[in-house]
Amino acid sequence: MVGIILLSIVFTICSPYFFTWDNWKNILLQTSTVAIVAMGQALCLLTGNFDLSLGRIVALVSCVGAILMKSVGLNPLLAVILMLLLGLGLGVWNGIMTAYVGLPAFIATLGTQYICYGVAKLITNATPIPKMPEEIGWLGRGYIGPVPICVILMVVLYIVAQFIMDRTKLGRNLYAVGGSSEAAFFSGINVKKYVTGTFAVGGLLAAFGGIVLMSRLNSVAISNGQNYEFDGVIASIIGGISLAGGKGRIIGTMFGSIFLITLFNGFSQIGVDPFVQDVLKGCVLVIAITLDVLSNKKKA
Repeated sequence: MVGIILLSIVFTICSPYFFTWDNWKNILLQTSTVAIVAMGQALCLLTGNFDLSLGRIVALVSCVGAILMKSVGLNPLLAVILMLLLGLGLGVWNGIMTAYVGLPAFIATLGTQYICYGVAKLITNATPIPKMPEEIGWLGRGYIGPVPICVILMVVLYIVAQFIMDRTKLGRNLYAVGGSSEAAFFSGINVKKYVTGTFAVGGLLAAFGGIVLMSRLNSVAISNGQNYEFDGVIASIIGGISLAGGKGRIIGTMFGSIFLITLFNGFSQIGVDPFVQDVLKGCVLVIAITLDVLSNKKKA
């Protein structure tokens, strides 16, 4: 939170437009989809894993949904349900391959990433699909008063998730699995089930993020959700979640997402080239991981 305030002060000095409601509304709109997907990454990180497929799940789910609604003529509500189930199924697949088959999460989710991207290109011919049905428009473009609905949904999701992590056996067990899967196993926790569950929830959240994103943009392309998996890692580490697993608060990922989007919005405001911003994002990722590793070494 302090970092967000400091960034805001710096960029407000550099750009008079930065500290306006229109710009902050844009920041929060962009944050909502990133943060929803990042929550799934945060859950995986808490159990000592990570998911490289989240961004491509966003793209595939969006493309499938657009085709179902626009080409097939399926009822938007039914299409949304099928999209969520698709994301959930892909997450379960990742979990099974990691927890039960024994593949490293890196390999399992990288494979899913390529499959999702390939299928998305195949079914859309790599062509954007514009003008989504108005029935889903409220998700990404609706407001309650001056506040975007998708931002409210983001906040509610994080409050519920933090409550579960703090106050329920499920949350305590997830921390235990991340802290030491072996100790968790000997204490009677079904480690494989919990690991699979985090990947499943990650896939579900990626699907929901994809639905919100396609609604907000009013279009779908295979680039939807690109690099969200890495944004999720950066946001989680900035928010206090450790790559080693078992440490951190979920809600910190939301503030990490706001920090990340604020940072690059500010870069845009002061005229930093978009290609340079990609380089800077890579640097932020490396710095965040390095600081996390050094922090864990000191505690060890």
